[in-house]
Amino acid sequence: MSDVKVNSLRSWILAARPKTLTGAMIPVLLGGALAYRVGAFRQSDMLDGAPLFSTPAVYVVLWICCLLFACMMQIAANFINDLFDYQRGSDRADRLGPERACAQGWITPRAMKVGIAVVIVLACFIGLIAVIISGKYVIYHGCEYIAIGLLCVLFAFLYTTRFSYLGWGDALVLVFFGFVPVMGTYYMQTLTLTPLSLLVALISGIAIDALLVINNYRDRNEDRISGKKTVVVRLGEKYGLYLYLVIGIVVTLLTILLWVLLKTGVTARPHALCLFLVVGFVYPLRHYLTWCKMKRIREGRALNAILGETSINMFLMALLMSAVIMFD
Repeated sequence: MSDVKVNSLRSWILAARPKTLTGAMIPVLLGGALAYRVGAFRQSDMLDGAPLFSTPAVYVVLWICCLLFACMMQIAANFINDLFDYQRGSDRADRLGPERACAQGWITPRAMKVGIAVVIVLACFIGLIAVIISGKYVIYHGCEYIAIGLLCVLFAFLYTTRFSYLGWGDALVLVFFGFVPVMGTYYMQTLTLTPLSLLVALISGIAIDALLVINNYRDRNEDRISGKKTVVVRLGEKYGLYLYLVIGIVVTLLTILLWVLLKTGVTARPHALCLFLVVGFVYPLRHYLTWCKMKRIREGRALNAILGETSINMFLMALLMSAVIMFD
């Protein structure tokens, strides 16, 4: 794309990598859906003699703030990764993944540093709005919300600049695309944490790790040259291939467990079987078919198509699961 102008709007959109935002949106969707199910805004859920949120509208606005904060942090992480890999020399001419803004000269390093700062400030501003929306409960829980936000900012820097090169990516995806965003969203809207929220967080983190696995599987040879010690580099190509398949199996089994808990627990709904039918069957089938393509392709830029399919599979799963959790 030689026609991209330096520091233009198009260059910033490309650097933001919009296709990666599904990974940021999924845990917030799931956490918010579970909070909606337990009734964060209903009159029957009282805290200090008053409902946590007086109207559904307030609840939805807070949910949107959480969603926007997560997207801003993902964009910040993408910018940081773009700049750091450029400075480290990891973005070579033989790169198999999407082209990077700094390496291609679309955005100057100086402008990227400014962009990182702007996005992080914007994310913090959105987070502050969410804290304010929480009303009088900010007095008691504001520090907890701020701590979660600062932890996300710190992670955005450490993951892209240090931890991804040490092979900690999979564990950190589980934490920061599972436990932190799902349970953080759920806690902000309910002021409680439950085993059910922990299970949903686990499902989210493991499902999203499929994106990292296919990304590392595609880049295994380049990462080895660059000294990036991902799990696929450490354990080999066959491990990465079958780890992707196992992720789909584990997510399916945990989804069945979630179905059982929704059906038999205090939050039971008469049509909870739908959760298993639409998520417990559709998602693993799509995941398996994508894995078959991945196994057939094995290497090269053609694996970018697998990355796109994986993103679609995950987002479909999250939308279906969120809808069923909220409305079945």
